[in-house]
Amino acid sequence: MNQLAAIRIFAKIAECLNFAEAAKQLGISSSVATRSIAVLEQHLSVRLINRTTRRVSLTPAGQQYWEHCAELLRQLAAMDECVATTASQPGGLLRIASSSSYATTDLPEVLAAYRLQEPRMQFELTVFDNMADVTATDFDLCFSAERRLRDSSLVCRPLAHTRDVIVASPAYLSRRRPPGTPAELASHDVLVASDAPSRYWEFRDMHGTQRVVVRPILNMQRPLLVKRAVLAGLGIARLSTSLIQSELSDGTLRPLLTHVELCGDERTVWVLYSGQPHMALALRSFVDFVVERYRQRAAEDKGKILAPVGRIQHHFGNTELL
Repeated sequence: MNQLAAIRIFAKIAECLNFAEAAKQLGISSSVATRSIAVLEQHLSVRLINRTTRRVSLTPAGQQYWEHCAELLRQLAAMDECVATTASQPGGLLRIASSSSYATTDLPEVLAAYRLQEPRMQFELTVFDNMADVTATDFDLCFSAERRLRDSSLVCRPLAHTRDVIVASPAYLSRRRPPGTPAELASHDVLVASDAPSRYWEFRDMHGTQRVVVRPILNMQRPLLVKRAVLAGLGIARLSTSLIQSELSDGTLRPLLTHVELCGDERTVWVLYSGQPHMALALRSFVDFVVERYRQRAAEDKGKILAPVGRIQHHFGNTELL
């Protein structure tokens, strides 16, 4: 017996005091209503309804049972309303995975802005240096900046792009003459992060493409550590503009070889998530918010160029919408 269904039928009959009318309002047949009451009375071992050919009335036990049923159904309705209200408003916990460079640049502002809009949301953050360090089961959505996105079963939405730039600190350049050509990098102290090419860098100018073999004095996994080492004057490095935007703006890091084009310098900022048929409202809301935020930023930042690079213009803004 479905006791809750039987209680709903009993409550409607007690309200109408008419089996046919109650069945009509519930969208069931009179025989179903009659059978349901019989089963409920058998379950309770007590008669709830007196029924004759002329009238229907509640027994004293039925009257008492109806009062409890009415209260129960009111509580169930309140529960349904509460869930419906919650379901229409994002809330809960989102598990986010992020590359270390994105986690220390755009992500805090993105989360802060979204929390202003949806204060009920909470976040669990996993930071990685290599996308291979996380799996799809570790997160609800992931932010990654890649030169070339690996094959993935996830939904991959491009948000923006950023470019690499070769930089050094004024302290280093006070000791060493800046390289005038890509070939002169061979005589400089080069630092390499795990997300940058470690064997050679390619450049292009009016004379064609030139490949320069990189012999780093220091290999590091984390781009943030490379940034700190460059700021300390340890050497020259190739870093994403999204990671060093403020340093480029205030001059604590200076771009080098700006008269030639650095090949393969563009990275795409992606948001990745599972393409489930019924996406959780919290996830859908956050993804839509992030996409719209970058779209608006691109419109605001369009045309902002801080430094020309030959015939190619390098944008030192943080990110640029694709």
